[in-house]
Amino acid sequence: MARRKTPRKQSKIWKKSRSHTAPGKGHTSRRIGEDFEKLVGVMARLRAPGGCPWDREQTHATLRTYLIEEAYEVLDALDSTDDAKFAEELGDLLLQVLFHAQIAHEENRFSISDVIREIHDKMVRRHPHVFGDTQAKTAADVLRNWEIIKKEERAKAAAATKEKPPESYLDGVPRTLPALLEALQLTRKAARLGFDWANLDGIFTKLTEETQELQNALAHSGKAASRIEGELGDILFVAVNLARFLHVDPELALKKTSAKFTRRFHRMEQFARQEGTTLAKVARAELEGYWDRSKLME
Repeated sequence: MARRKTPRKQSKIWKKSRSHTAPGKGHTSRRIGEDFEKLVGVMARLRAPGGCPWDREQTHATLRTYLIEEAYEVLDALDSTDDAKFAEELGDLLLQVLFHAQIAHEENRFSISDVIREIHDKMVRRHPHVFGDTQAKTAADVLRNWEIIKKEERAKAAAATKEKPPESYLDGVPRTLPALLEALQLTRKAARLGFDWANLDGIFTKLTEETQELQNALAHSGKAASRIEGELGDILFVAVNLARFLHVDPELALKKTSAKFTRRFHRMEQFARQEGTTLAKVARAELEGYWDRSKLME
């Protein structure tokens, strides 16, 4: 496989940044490197002739679902506060990265070394206040510089390939993202450039305004599905902005609320079974009573 050579300037940066990197407690750089090489070797063996039939059949496309699933399992382990589980799930996610890199290596496209060097060099470039002479006094300054540097990099890449350069700071937000995450990334990018509410009061005012518009749509538009959908979408978009302003991940917040609802609903089903019936046979008022009882148990 033809490997890309690292320019001399990048090589110097690589050495400089490594001198600032401290390995975790109980580890040395050599040990981390050895462990990583062993894992890379395992993946290569699984994909090699005589390896695992299932692993050898996989493609980038077939692995898409597993990549998403492993990412969510990492989040679940993080919430569990179980370090052993957290480490295990992070390993599963790392394996997915190695899996895709191994497939690309077999197709002479890139290797895991290219993946590592790309993210290393990117982090150095995007942190000139650490590895260069740029000043950044606050986290907001860092994020603003990040977006500016990112856009400049894309413009240079487009010029090198004679492609049309990106025209917007919002370019690069994948349309394949879940809706909440897409809205979060779009508003986060806009906010980093100063397009944001001054305070929470403005967001709550906007949320009230959008709620009233939905009520008006329901009352006067003949319940036109397209307008109702649009107004409801506006409410959700403002809610995402509120979450961002409060430094809350809306996807995780909603998942936790869904888990809470599921937990309480299961208790309601238990209450009904204890009384020899099912929720389907219980009157609405009694269901509300079950719900209140379930809430009090938390």
